[in-house]
Amino acid sequence: MEAQAQISLGGVRIFHVSDCYLPRLGGIEVQVADLVRMQRQAGHEVEVATATRGEALPGVHRIVAPMPFDLPVHPAGVRHLTRRMRVSRPDVVHVHTGAVSPFAWMGVRAAVRAGLPCVVTVHSMWDPLTRALYRLLRLAYGWQRWGLVGTTVSNAAAAPIRAVAGRRVPVRVVSNGLDLSAWRTLAGAPSDRGEVHIVAVGRLAPRKQPVRLLRLLDRVRAAVPPAVPLRATVVGDGPARGSMERYLARHGMTGWVSLPGRYTREQIAKVLESADVFVAPAPRESFGIAALEARAAGLPVVARAQSGVADFVRHGTEGLLGRDLGDLAAAVARLSADAELRARITEHNRATPPAAGSWPAVLEGFERAYEQAAGLVRRRR
Repeated sequence: MEAQAQISLGGVRIFHVSDCYLPRLGGIEVQVADLVRMQRQAGHEVEVATATRGEALPGVHRIVAPMPFDLPVHPAGVRHLTRRMRVSRPDVVHVHTGAVSPFAWMGVRAAVRAGLPCVVTVHSMWDPLTRALYRLLRLAYGWQRWGLVGTTVSNAAAAPIRAVAGRRVPVRVVSNGLDLSAWRTLAGAPSDRGEVHIVAVGRLAPRKQPVRLLRLLDRVRAAVPPAVPLRATVVGDGPARGSMERYLARHGMTGWVSLPGRYTREQIAKVLESADVFVAPAPRESFGIAALEARAAGLPVVARAQSGVADFVRHGTEGLLGRDLGDLAAAVARLSADAELRARITEHNRATPPAAGSWPAVLEGFERAYEQAAGLVRRRR
């Protein structure tokens, strides 16, 4: 099958491939579903192939192997996907991967086999083990010669991919998409509650190092004068919750730090309305949707300088950045004790919408990637 000679900005036929999709509600699944919805609203013809079981959805092809376990693998995935692509005749295949995504990479092989332009979005930050794995796969399969275009969600996430892929695979930065208007409505006059409310939002998974967040809060309480009342809310759930509860009890922090569990977007919005500081301490945060939502709501954000949050938070302007736990604790303590600094950053954030995350910019970024991928296929003929 031959790829279309040129991709125009309107009416593109897009074929997404993702290991997981709705009804699962992880970060990649929700982001891909939102992208599909926005691309359809923009007038594109969009289909999705996934290995996730679930109800029938328009334009969603569930390629599920008859296996007793629910994992995104299929022994004949490349063959099934190639056949599906030849029936659908898309202008571009857009593959979504995490650290390791077996079904998604079958989509890459199928697109290459069908001669279709292929864009691969990496939604996660490649750690040293993942980089080593992809170096081995590069040696074994030569995927850097397949004519792919890569995208990822931040400059921090792009750096390790470029180091592995080399110059033969262009890697573009296209941020996650977010309807920021809903979060900006939270902005109002700063309140004077007589306390400083610190908020964090995220999955309580070991790779996010949530217990280190509690150590950070413990350091903040020790550094901030006792006359400044502190309250902290860590929203989210996950396998690390038990160890976090034990840490709070052991260090006498249950009186001012709460773990309310997983919240809906509406409940998170309510928490942000009462917050003064948002902290995103994960060292390998590829983008930081929760931090962007907090930034859009006007909150000063404290995060790692080496994470994707640094794409939309500048040190001293939208928040404070640090390279290690000590830096972050000092930043949160500084904001907690300095009401004038908090007010200045909050005023800036409320008056200046973030540049990252707007859907028009995201759609345009992917359209540019699709055009580049089509150009690579033309040159390979």
